[in-house]
Amino acid sequence: MQKKVQIKNFKIGWDQPLTLIAGPCVLEDYETTYRIASEMQAITQQVGINFVFKASYDKANRSSSHSYRGPGLMKGLDILDTVKQKLDIAVTSDIHLPDQAEPAADILDIIQIPAFLCRQTDLIAAAAETGKPINVKKGQFMAPWDMAAVVNKIESFTHKDYDIMFTERGASFGYNNLVVDFRSIAIMRQTGRPTIFDASHSAKMPYGTSPTDTANQRILCALLALAAAGAGIDGLFIEVLPHPNGALCDAETSLKIGRLKKLLSTIKDIHAIRNAPPTEGGENGF
Repeated sequence: MQKKVQIKNFKIGWDQPLTLIAGPCVLEDYETTYRIASEMQAITQQVGINFVFKASYDKANRSSSHSYRGPGLMKGLDILDTVKQKLDIAVTSDIHLPDQAEPAADILDIIQIPAFLCRQTDLIAAAAETGKPINVKKGQFMAPWDMAAVVNKIESFTHKDYDIMFTERGASFGYNNLVVDFRSIAIMRQTGRPTIFDASHSAKMPYGTSPTDTANQRILCALLALAAAGAGIDGLFIEVLPHPNGALCDAETSLKIGRLKKLLSTIKDIHAIRNAPPTEGGENGF
């Protein structure tokens, strides 16, 4: 039996409408943030799926020390809170240090644990102590069955059945490359927790060493999202911008908002078929 996670006025999990987690990779300013959130809210309402706005207040793992990291913890949380209140939407962001968990929990509806930090015990403990739902991104270096240990770790701190979600974002394949094994979605779902697919970061080449051009990486992002819907996801994570080429972070795998509606409609249809109530013979008759 899969656990459903309550977020504001909707749930993420089996037999629930698809949830989209979307926004820019990193917060740039309030005006841009509000525009993206309001446009995505309108699109998801038209398509008929749930929406959580995501943007990072600090990208602590940029390849270069000169890369833009974001406005920082307090200013970033203030931007997210203002947008959340004005639009009445759910918001999420990632934390990188244990002492960020408490102030982040005052604003965020979901606390996200970055892939590189998914085994950091102190960080996970601090997030669990807030009582907020946690979305743990599976590390590129971890097998999907290893994520059961993350559930055990979180619940060892809380001593209860905790609201946890997992996000698949590809696995390291040699140097500077990622591949997606879509079996991981089914395997992580066996923990009884909702599973999200990060289409943007799964298409990204680590350290920007892509052999393809930006347009092709965006096509791969859309292709992976469609494939993940067929594999049986509960939610989809995509980075979006009005004009991705001007993004301060992850421009090559951010999708243009104006072109999302058709893609999301198709993904919704696939999701509805894949997540239909089980028939005789097991999950969807398989």
